[in-house]
Amino acid sequence: MDYVIDAYVGYDIGTVEPDDIPKTDDTVWLLGKSYNTIQELEFIRRDVQSKLWCTYRRGFIPIGNSQLTTDKGWGCMLRCGQMVLGQALIMLHLGRDFFWTPETKDPTYLEIVNRFEDNRKSPYSLHQIALMGDSEDKKVGEWFGPNTVAQVLKKLVKFDEWSKLVIHVALDNTIAIDEINQLCIDKKDDSWKPLLLIIPLRLGLNEINPIYIDALKKCFEFKNNCGMIGGKPNQALYFIGYVGDEALYLDPHTVQRSGTIGSKLEQSEIELDETFHQKYASRINFRSMDPSLAICFLCTTRQEFNDLLKRFQDDIINAPNIQSLFEITNTRQAPWISSATTSTSSSRKNSVPNDSFEITATEALNEEFEELQPKPVLDDSDDEFEIIV
Repeated sequence: MDYVIDAYVGYDIGTVEPDDIPKTDDTVWLLGKSYNTIQELEFIRRDVQSKLWCTYRRGFIPIGNSQLTTDKGWGCMLRCGQMVLGQALIMLHLGRDFFWTPETKDPTYLEIVNRFEDNRKSPYSLHQIALMGDSEDKKVGEWFGPNTVAQVLKKLVKFDEWSKLVIHVALDNTIAIDEINQLCIDKKDDSWKPLLLIIPLRLGLNEINPIYIDALKKCFEFKNNCGMIGGKPNQALYFIGYVGDEALYLDPHTVQRSGTIGSKLEQSEIELDETFHQKYASRINFRSMDPSLAICFLCTTRQEFNDLLKRFQDDIINAPNIQSLFEITNTRQAPWISSATTSTSSSRKNSVPNDSFEITATEALNEEFEELQPKPVLDDSDDEFEIIV
C-alpha cells in the first residue's frame, strides 16, 4: 500500500497526531451532520473516512490513443467529480449513515467503489471521464473546470442503469423546476428518478467574494448536501464541510497505484480498497478558495426535492444577511445563443458512451472564466504535495 502524506497540513499520518480538526467550540458540519469538535473527534474522522477518496493513480492502461498511464498533474478535477458522484451513490444506495471500515465487504458498497476503478470497463473510471471530455472539447490530459466535469458526469450516468441516478446541471445560476421535473418524473407511472443536482457558480473573478461565504456554509448544513467541487488556484479539491471560517476537504493530489478491488477476497484487493479512504480531512479558509465551484445535492424522492427548494428559499434566498447564490424559477427563459456558439456546439466531437449536448452562451462564458486561471503543468505542478512509491 502506498505511503500517503496529507497535501494541506503536511503531517506524517503514521507518526504525528494530525491537526485535521481544530480544538474549538465551533460546530463541525459534514454533509448535513453536525459534530462537537472536542467530544466527537473520532466520529468526525470516521465520517470523513467513509467518503470515497479518489486520487491520482499510476500504472493504469493508457487512456484512448494517449500514452498517459497516470493522471498526475491533470486529473484532480476529474477525481473530485468521482468523489461527489461516489458520495451521491453511497447516500442513495446505502444511506447517509453508512460507515466504512477496512473489513467492509457489503456487496452494494463494492458495486459502487468498483465503478471508479481505473479501467476501460468501469462506468466512472478516469478513462470514461477523460474520453467523454472530448465531447466537451477537452483532450485527454487537459484541465477540466467544475462545470465541464459536471456535464461529463451527466452524460455518463445515462449509461449506468444500476446507479438509478440522473444528473441535472443548473446553468446560469438558475434552478428551473420544470427542467428538473421533466428529467426526474417518469411519464408512465409518475415515479421520481433520484436526482443529483449540480449548481456551477462563479463567486468572484480572481478570488471568492466574501459576501457569499455564509451561504456556502449554509449549504453544508442541508441533509441533501453531497459536497462541493472546486479548489484553490491550480488545484481541484472536494469540499465536504466546514468548521468556523474554514472549509474541510479531501485532496486528490496523492499518487497511488492502480488495481482491482473486486470482492475483497485477496489481500491486494483489501489493501487497494483502503486507498479509497482517508481518515483526516484538510482545511482551507473560505477566502482562499477559487471562485469557480459547483455545489451538489441529492434528492432521492420528489418530496426531498420540494423540501430542498423550501430550504433554499428560507435559509439562503430570502434569509436576512445572506447573499443568495442562485435563483429558483418555474420555467427558464429561452437563452440567447450566438451564431459562434451554435457553430461551436455543432462541431463538438462524439465519444463513446456519448449523448447530444447543447451549450448556451452563458455556459460558454463560464468556460472562459475558468480559463482565467493558469492551467496546471503536467510534469511538476504538484510535486511538493506528493510522494510516489
